[in-house]
Amino acid sequence: MPTKKELISLIIPCYNEEESIPVFYEETSKVMEKMKEVDFELIFINDGSKDKTLEILRSLSKKDKRVRYISFSRNFGKEAGMYAGLEAVTGDYAAIMDVDLQDPPEKLIEMYEILQKEDVDCVALYTESHEGYNWIRKSLTSLWYKLIDKISNSHQVAGARDFRLMRRQVVDALLDLKEYNRYTKGMFGFVGFETKWLSYEAPDRAAGTSKFNLRKLIKYAMEGIVAFSTTPLLLSAYIGILFCVIAFITILFIIAKTLIFGDPTSGWPSMVCIIVFVSGIQLFFLGIIGMYLSKIYLEVKHRPVYLIKETEKTRPGEKK
Repeated sequence: MPTKKELISLIIPCYNEEESIPVFYEETSKVMEKMKEVDFELIFINDGSKDKTLEILRSLSKKDKRVRYISFSRNFGKEAGMYAGLEAVTGDYAAIMDVDLQDPPEKLIEMYEILQKEDVDCVALYTESHEGYNWIRKSLTSLWYKLIDKISNSHQVAGARDFRLMRRQVVDALLDLKEYNRYTKGMFGFVGFETKWLSYEAPDRAAGTSKFNLRKLIKYAMEGIVAFSTTPLLLSAYIGILFCVIAFITILFIIAKTLIFGDPTSGWPSMVCIIVFVSGIQLFFLGIIGMYLSKIYLEVKHRPVYLIKETEKTRPGEKK
């Protein structure tokens, strides 16, 4: 009786990727032909695309039974897409991949071999060069990874990609984290498991344009800090104590100066500057507290992370 092949599930979030999907499918098909010892399922997540992404996925799923898709009712973001994919996988292994081929499908061969030969639970990729970034983005990226690794309770490797091949046990652990505000890079560090890191040079996009601009990346970074660190809250408390001490010393100095020199009215311009500065600090930390409160607000609502409009099993014209 033939042994049942192991199954690898590929999770591919897509947002307006009509140009990239055919190229990705073609390249991945070549890899699947080489890896005859395993079976594959390709789970594309259509994250509310406005172009022909859904039409292409419908066509691919009809042509190739290994292709599955989940189409959201609107754009919920990449984090929601990855979570939906993790919930949908049926394989013994799962990999999260970008459809633009910056995560080369060819790497799956090496990653799978490592999982077969070595006692590790996950094989992940990271890049050190960031060749496609300008110097501002490179600097901010480098600073970000150093900062988040210092202040969070979750180790994060500099230049880490979402692309990784993991055993089913890791997938199940990630699904146990039910929070609404998701930051998957931090979650990988939080759940632990033995991970082997491979360095590689990320190629340029095969087609289309990146949907992540600098503003979105900064927002993503802030969400990562709020999700996995309370350091900003502690920092606000420490700075508050520091300013109280400075204010107390300043009051003593002003009283002593007034008693000695009798000059109580001088120095008002500097006093105005101090008041404005301290007020700015207060507003800044109120904003930080507001960010944490907003995340709590979203969590307690218990809204779903995503809503499904259509899958390959419920597409228009198909019998349920």
